[in-house]
Amino acid sequence: MASSERVATALRDAICRFNRRLRQTRPVGDLTQSQLSALTTLDLGGALTPRELAETERVTPPSMSKTVSKLAERGLVQRTPHPTDGRQVILSATASGREVLARNGEARDAWLGRQIAALAADERETLWRAVQIVDRIARA
Repeated sequence: MASSERVATALRDAICRFNRRLRQTRPVGDLTQSQLSALTTLDLGGALTPRELAETERVTPPSMSKTVSKLAERGLVQRTPHPTDGRQVILSATASGREVLARNGEARDAWLGRQIAALAADERETLWRAVQIVDRIARA
């Protein structure tokens, strides 16, 4: 039986390789990973101030400002006045931004679906059980 530490290291390494490979499936010339991450955060988390977005993404406010500017130039993020603080704005994903996220998700799902389809039935069943365990760990 493998130790908890050995499983943790192997799982972390496998997830890192998996994420790297999954990122490679996104359409060429599309958003950078940081732009995609910020847009996803706004889509999933709802409207946020630039500072809140920077904190969520764990980057500096000036760095997030550049990312948001690029997204806004492309019409993927909109800025609206803050309801109580005139110095602030609220950021949210636009319909175009959500479409870009959907296309990226479809490309990733298509690649992953092909990989899973190539597995044996017992491997798919094992993977399904592993997904449930990893999801439970992620929600802890």
